[in-house]
Amino acid sequence: MFRQLWYFIIFIFSCVSLLAQENLSYKNSSGWNTFFELSGYKGTSSYDQTLQYFQKFENKFPEVRIINFGKSPQGRDLYCVIVSKDMAFTPEEVKLTRKPVVMINSGIHGGEIEGKDASMLLLRDILVTGEKKYLLDSLTILLVPIFNVDGHERKSRYNRINQDGPDETGWRTTSQNLNLNRDWIKADSPEMKSMLKLFNAWLPDFFIDSHTSDGADYQYTVTVSLEKYRNIYNGTAVWNKYSLLPYLTKGVTEQGFLISPYVYFKNDMPDSGLVEFPAPARFSTGYAALQNRPALLIETHMMKPYKERVFSTLAVLNTLLQYVYENPGKLLFLNAEADRKSIDGFFFQKKYLPVSFKTTSVKKEFLYMGIEALQDTSFISGRMKTVYTGKKYERMIPYYDSADVVDSIICPKAFLIPKEWSSLVEILDLHGIKSYPLPEAGEYKVKRFKFKKVKFSQNSNEGRQNVDFEYDTYYEKTVVPAGTVFVPAEQRTIRVILHLLHPQSEDSFVKWGFMNSIFERKEYFEDYVMEREAEKMLKADQDLKREFEEKLSSDKEFRDNPYQRLNFFYERSPYFDKNYRVYPVMLIE
Repeated sequence: MFRQLWYFIIFIFSCVSLLAQENLSYKNSSGWNTFFELSGYKGTSSYDQTLQYFQKFENKFPEVRIINFGKSPQGRDLYCVIVSKDMAFTPEEVKLTRKPVVMINSGIHGGEIEGKDASMLLLRDILVTGEKKYLLDSLTILLVPIFNVDGHERKSRYNRINQDGPDETGWRTTSQNLNLNRDWIKADSPEMKSMLKLFNAWLPDFFIDSHTSDGADYQYTVTVSLEKYRNIYNGTAVWNKYSLLPYLTKGVTEQGFLISPYVYFKNDMPDSGLVEFPAPARFSTGYAALQNRPALLIETHMMKPYKERVFSTLAVLNTLLQYVYENPGKLLFLNAEADRKSIDGFFFQKKYLPVSFKTTSVKKEFLYMGIEALQDTSFISGRMKTVYTGKKYERMIPYYDSADVVDSIICPKAFLIPKEWSSLVEILDLHGIKSYPLPEAGEYKVKRFKFKKVKFSQNSNEGRQNVDFEYDTYYEKTVVPAGTVFVPAEQRTIRVILHLLHPQSEDSFVKWGFMNSIFERKEYFEDYVMEREAEKMLKADQDLKREFEEKLSSDKEFRDNPYQRLNFFYERSPYFDKNYRVYPVMLIE
């Protein structure tokens, strides 16, 4: 009886809270109703309608400026809305205000667009009704209402089979079929190249990325994720976990929405346990962590009506902005400390930088608010199917939110990039990484990597063929020519540098397939020529002869393969390509 009464209270509280938010949004806002509201909360505005709505703010309020920061492959402008009480509309001007910059990114996936409509309501509450205008006393806001503009305009009623509204949604990927939330570190898409220029020019003090989830059915309207692992500066991780997350949870709950950590199950079903893990650098929150900046991932529940999803996103935005408003100095101090201590720790103290993680078996209990699911036999698929009954429940389930470091690297003093690979430098520039060409040739002692056991991904991944490998290292003195690009590691972007240029990183250039040609052999031998050369080599080198005979004795596959036997000598001859499978980027330790 008590539990039924509690559910009824939560339901009434949620309805009252939702109505209150709607009333606040309408208050003193005649002529400012959004397409979302006019559609009965079932639709979302087009690209043109969205731009027109934000242009109304720019035309009426001097605190607003819209800038164009790039173009999509289909020719649409990418635009950012800057909101500043001080009319600080450049990175240089906003730095003088000593106010943190909060960047809100929406529509990175074109069909997940609650953030756009919530941003309209947010800006209206700040500027039109004045309900939230005080926020601008302590912060500056950057809004990207639609990042994936081409995907947004690929509209259909049938784009998101798992999602309840809006009536028409955009497409997940860009017009080049690239997922922008896998592109933050490698920057293949024109949109991401433009975004990185914007991001690293402004270097926001807090970044928010708004999404809609896929996956299980459950009671929560919105789920969130903050980096709290060793992929981010420890002070920021502690702040995220013990200060911001409890504040956020309390604030959103008080506004009438059920909120939880991002829902991802260990083995697909709730009873297996909820899992959290560090975001890789290819994702928005993982990338922000490399830039020493906190970031919040918002994932509304796709099975909730679009109206609830938009207003729950607004609740998260309101709570987060309120927190920054109350703690502007702390946020600025933390970010500056993260920049400074990252250089000190990894460059000067030579601490290991973690680049790969795994979730541990350590668990705690989590009160999960789910929807009962049954397993039944499917005539369609021929296997067991999941059927959600709609019946709500609360149950303690395991919660795995700790991660161990699997791999880590030591930072060198610098990297040397040969002139012929200068295309990599263009991407380094986008990330705010400083480098310069050597004015003249010089001799350096360098560390080199030679790859072995090379394995390419079976399928294309985001337009690239990923590669995995093992490697041996060696040192050599070499004369590098003028024009070789020198990348010093002693920079605030030290984490980004190491993730891109060190081959151990899962998001390195080489593992993303930027250098696949180094794994290809371009010169070969004729059998009859190699037979003569091998005979000479055997006579001249007794150690080589012994090695060959041992391999014949121990390796049947080698013994039975004439090509492998000849190739054994070719690879040890002076004719073999000395650059084959050698990483062209050199390290100065």
